[in-house]
Amino acid sequence: MLNNFTSESVAAGHPDKICDQISDAIVDAALTIDTHSRVAVETLVTTNCIVLAGEVTCPGHINYAAIARSVIKDLGYTKPIYRFTQQSPISIYIHQQSPDIAQGVDDGGAGDQGMMFGFACNQTPEYMPLPITLAHRLVQAIDQARINRTIPYLRPDGKAEVCVDYKNGKPYQVSTIVLAVPHDPAITNSHLSADLKNHVIKPILSHYPLLSTHYSLIVNGTGKWEIGGPSSDTGVTGRKIIVDTYGGWARHGGGAFSGKDPSKVDRSGAYATRFLAKNIVAHGLADQCEVRVAYVIGQENPVAVDIETFGTHKKSIKVIRDFANQLLDLRVPSILETLNLRQPVYRPTATYGHFGRDNFPWEQIKLI
Repeated sequence: MLNNFTSESVAAGHPDKICDQISDAIVDAALTIDTHSRVAVETLVTTNCIVLAGEVTCPGHINYAAIARSVIKDLGYTKPIYRFTQQSPISIYIHQQSPDIAQGVDDGGAGDQGMMFGFACNQTPEYMPLPITLAHRLVQAIDQARINRTIPYLRPDGKAEVCVDYKNGKPYQVSTIVLAVPHDPAITNSHLSADLKNHVIKPILSHYPLLSTHYSLIVNGTGKWEIGGPSSDTGVTGRKIIVDTYGGWARHGGGAFSGKDPSKVDRSGAYATRFLAKNIVAHGLADQCEVRVAYVIGQENPVAVDIETFGTHKKSIKVIRDFANQLLDLRVPSILETLNLRQPVYRPTATYGHFGRDNFPWEQIKLI
């Protein structure tokens, strides 16, 4: 049996990702001042305009405008031709967290209600589905080719879409790669395609030698993309939740991560369930695993917990549940302490996915 699955990722300079990074940079700034700061910040960017809105409770001063401008400059939006730069006008509408929410969170309760899903599988060394892993690596390589000037005519922004064929449930070949990236209009699409193939695609696929290289390549589907970023597409925090997680392979509770401190279980609950699912697969208890939880605002214990292995378990479900219970207490204060989530590590999560990179604490495989 042969079927396929497609996932996409976006570059660091994508409008939505600009917003995610600004919002998470604010989270990091607040946690640097006080590890118990509360943050829920949204960012919007469009042509020559930046808007910040939300709630922050922090005992120190945060220069929101300076943070936003620094992120935008880092991402390469420094030229007037982009019609959006670090000098674009900025409006700030940020106030303190609602006392009705704070009274529940202060006692260790969840910062919101909702359901979260964590997933892992053995398709890749990262315990992630292959399509989203490849899509992340491709856009990361596009960004590096621009920054390092390996392909000097690229401009900020970009996307990758990867279709992988499966045979008997296992990755068989990459069938289609779609790349989109803005560039100097003096460069032809055929020139761009050749450079992306040589400097982006080939180096990434070389890490997966068992996959067939007979793929179809599409670059800039309309045939032309000169200016990317917010002047061509408005960006908002939290609109890339499938890019941030499993590329559509696994379920999602609907809550975004970026701009939220870890007392918000949209974030910490998703990290906790990924931690459990990854360890279950990494320890050989199942080939695939989904861990799901649900929380109520103001309460520290989840109201529902379940584990699904899609028939791939190697041990009984009871053994797997006992393993998970030993590994992590899913009460909110325990998640924050065990996974060390009250630290300023969040801006790097806002590009190339929150899962599949070992430098984050929820990605660690524990020795049991």
